[in-house]
Amino acid sequence: MKHRAIKRRNIVIGIGTAAGAAVVGGAAVGAQAAPGGASRSAKDLGSLAFDPGAYTELTTTVTTQNGEMEVKYRFWKALTYVADPVDVKYQSLNVSVPVEIDGTAVDASDAPILLANSIGGYMPSSVADADGVGAGGPPMGGGAPGGGGTPGATTAPASGAGGETNETGGALSSNQLLAVAAGYVVVEPGARGRTLTNAQGGYYGTAPAVIVDLKAAVRYVRANKGRIPGDTERIVSAGTSAGGALSALLGASGDSRLYDSYLRELGAADASDAVFAVGAWCPITDLEHADGAYEWNWGTSPLKSGEQADRTVSEELSSQFAGYQARLKLRGLGGFGPLNARNYDDYLLKQYMRPSATTYLKGLSAADREAYLADNPFITWRDGRATFTWEDFVTHVGTRKKDAPAFDPFDLSSGENNEFGAGMTESRHFTVYGARNDSTGLENRRVAGDIPALLDLMNPMYHLGKGNPGRSRYWWIRLGTDDTDTSHVISANLAASASGLGDDVDHLYYWDQGHGANTDPADFIAWIARVTGHAKRSGRH
Repeated sequence: MKHRAIKRRNIVIGIGTAAGAAVVGGAAVGAQAAPGGASRSAKDLGSLAFDPGAYTELTTTVTTQNGEMEVKYRFWKALTYVADPVDVKYQSLNVSVPVEIDGTAVDASDAPILLANSIGGYMPSSVADADGVGAGGPPMGGGAPGGGGTPGATTAPASGAGGETNETGGALSSNQLLAVAAGYVVVEPGARGRTLTNAQGGYYGTAPAVIVDLKAAVRYVRANKGRIPGDTERIVSAGTSAGGALSALLGASGDSRLYDSYLRELGAADASDAVFAVGAWCPITDLEHADGAYEWNWGTSPLKSGEQADRTVSEELSSQFAGYQARLKLRGLGGFGPLNARNYDDYLLKQYMRPSATTYLKGLSAADREAYLADNPFITWRDGRATFTWEDFVTHVGTRKKDAPAFDPFDLSSGENNEFGAGMTESRHFTVYGARNDSTGLENRRVAGDIPALLDLMNPMYHLGKGNPGRSRYWWIRLGTDDTDTSHVISANLAASASGLGDDVDHLYYWDQGHGANTDPADFIAWIARVTGHAKRSGRH
């Protein structure tokens, strides 16, 4: 057993959130229970057996809406979660288990487990150098969008952002820190990503490596039931941007047999990879249809240079979106009815944009609200409600982040092209339209034969469309209204698809916020307590 000396880390985060959200809703008072009743013996698990004693005890200070909380927790660092790793630097995870909050002992043995990835831009993510909970995260350098500036908001890099690995920063650190302050167990998995190459120059982190790794991490946690603290039946996945897409994919594809051969090759634990609930912020997903959705949404918006995207390309892609949306046969939330390209703008306004603006304006003082409305005359404020047109909303957002096509450009320049690279080939087209209009000299101008299967492995909409029985039944989806990294349709379709299957969906947009915004983290922590039943078990409501 490796008990090491206590060391202190003081981490303070400001939280701007709605009043009344429970923060310590998961903390059951009492002595820390010793792990026991494991589903498998350590011998059965071999190298994948979790060692309950191999922790460092740390102390951190977390600033919550209820003030500062001192949290003492046990920290297990860089545990390799597969028996035959390709790269242990990335195929490892950290575990944080609170044992004392503000001097009161807590028992996290049946607490929810927050599985929080820090993946941005489908890049590699490592926890190897993290020195405590919430210390790992996407690089906060080039590509991180602006917007908002609300206290408590966090950001993640845009899809395709620069940087080699995700080892510093902390786009989701507010979620992780608030989770341990609530008495939850936090698991932070690393994963391979698209830029990794071996000595011969071969790419070993492209699709579907990242989702396979996250599934293996879930299997590791589940296989160690009774040894690793926390309720392994109540794992809640969380992620932002590409990490949000992967969180949604993890939830949608639980226990799908499509990944079995990849998991066997890694020596993943023989256990379920289903997760109970999903937290997804600005998910960059449904990549094969994202170009069309983007042009439908932002086709009239200028680039930051002031120039317009190619109108022919934009209109052709927007037309493709109309056909795709019709094939989905989705119905909007709130009893809206069938969704199609002709009424989607009305749906977004009624279900998301106007309620988002209304909530924002109600939260301002009378003087600040008057000043905001004076600066934004496109909004009509009457009887405590905001109304405006779709065209005025798009104009208000301003410029678009990406040219056309946004995700599968003709010159193979996007991070998503790299995500579908293979072998010695750095980047490949993954849409027929992109390949047909290739400008790099592609010989046959067709997508490679393995691409369709890879797209299914990487798209939560595929698994939801199949009604996968192993999927999550609870969904927390968030996006900023000013986010032009992808189309607003992408997360709205995800929400509508899950809702259409009867799942519990909590989906809203943050007004005037950009890519990666997370302005209600304490509400997310309270949501976990509610949907997992932990609020009732701990006597907190």
